[in-house]
Amino acid sequence: MKILQINSSARTEGSHSTKLANALIERLRATQSQAEVTVRDLGRTPHPMLDETALQALFTPAEQRTPEQAARVALDDALIAEIQLADVVVLGVPMYNFGVPAQLKSWIDAISRAQVTFRYTEQGPEGLLKGKKVYVVLTRGGLYRNTPTDTQTPYLKTLFGFLGMTDVQFMYAEGLAMGPEAEQTALESAQQQIEEAVLA
Repeated sequence: MKILQINSSARTEGSHSTKLANALIERLRATQSQAEVTVRDLGRTPHPMLDETALQALFTPAEQRTPEQAARVALDDALIAEIQLADVVVLGVPMYNFGVPAQLKSWIDAISRAQVTFRYTEQGPEGLLKGKKVYVVLTRGGLYRNTPTDTQTPYLKTLFGFLGMTDVQFMYAEGLAMGPEAEQTALESAQQQIEEAVLA
């Protein structure tokens, strides 16, 4: 089994989302002794954002790209190859200002490529990254789950579904900024959710 871990926190140390994603990986390793894990830490190595230069490179035929354009497209190609090979995807995702981190959005923009990870057909869009299990660990300072202010869960569910990944499981650690007791309760709850998710 090949596992791809995506850490999206801006923090390189002390990130709750990364710690919980690591805990989930360890539980998966315990059940799959032959698991191979690839870690993509977007805080330590941010992927370049989708800008005009990147768009020009992507929309230029491969044989006509400049060396600089080819190098830019190759950065996205590497991320696409990682997720194509993965059987399981684990994401650690903190909430920043009611949304996902910019680092994660750049990764999403990189892996979302027409005719490669999705395509449009006469019947509508078809995701091409099928047959994968996705675990998403969400960490929040406040309490947002199942409220209109939780924009992350529906966004990520829609995005992964669009790319063909429909088996998506969310785990939550909420109230992390509401005092030490609330933080401890949130982390214990998340650990229990991780345990249940792996055993399911």
